[in-house]
Amino acid sequence: MARSSRPTAIRQQSLLLTCEHGGNRIPREYAHLFRGAARAVGSHRGWDPGALALAKFLGRSLRRPVQAVTWCRLLVESNRAPTNPRIWSRYTAALPANAKQDILERYWWPHRREVEAQIVRQLARGSRVFHVAVHSFVPVLAGERRNADIGLLYDSRRPREKALCIRWQSLLQALDPTLRVRRNYPYRGATDGFPAWLRRRHREDQYAGVELEINQAVLAGKSRNHVQHLIAETLDALIQADGTRRRSRRRRSGE
Repeated sequence: MARSSRPTAIRQQSLLLTCEHGGNRIPREYAHLFRGAARAVGSHRGWDPGALALAKFLGRSLRRPVQAVTWCRLLVESNRAPTNPRIWSRYTAALPANAKQDILERYWWPHRREVEAQIVRQLARGSRVFHVAVHSFVPVLAGERRNADIGLLYDSRRPREKALCIRWQSLLQALDPTLRVRRNYPYRGATDGFPAWLRRRHREDQYAGVELEINQAVLAGKSRNHVQHLIAETLDALIQADGTRRRSRRRRSGE
């Protein structure tokens, strides 16, 4: 797909919420591939526990729709490009090419096409898009404890994304100094993911994508409601402040 053309005027910021690992459903026609795999399907390898509930909470709080994938990531990895071998798990990697193509068309492409269509509609209205992809991470992986409650992943080569995440981190920690908020942790935001895919299709002044990663221990613990409300409050403030700064710059430049 070609990069989108320059809109005549960027007037406001539009929030887009997605969740790529919202469930672990296995389609009936592929259930035989996962016999004996219930433990893997139910673990973090099959989905992001708590992520969809958080995304829906943000959607309700900020009055935004949520686009989610609820198919198991072991069927096909919705947060990877189709050229990435890691899009297929040990349960699907050996499938013939025509079966993989069918899975992509039925369970991978619909999410991408719907989100892309939303972005195009918002750009056509003169908005620029702030995409927050909601995910969760396990507290301990391969024996290593993750030292964060919240991770904000972005591409450091895109100044707007970096500035948004620095500001978001500051807002969160101002409201709760005990909250461990880290940037580009526990993963790097520039690696293969849905926002990376969208960055290649839209310029920085049109699109900013951030992966919001929440520690699953937080989402399952007593502080869950507190953290959810903090995220919603600071995300709303972030959007409003970014839009205000944009309008101020436009007035100063005489646009």
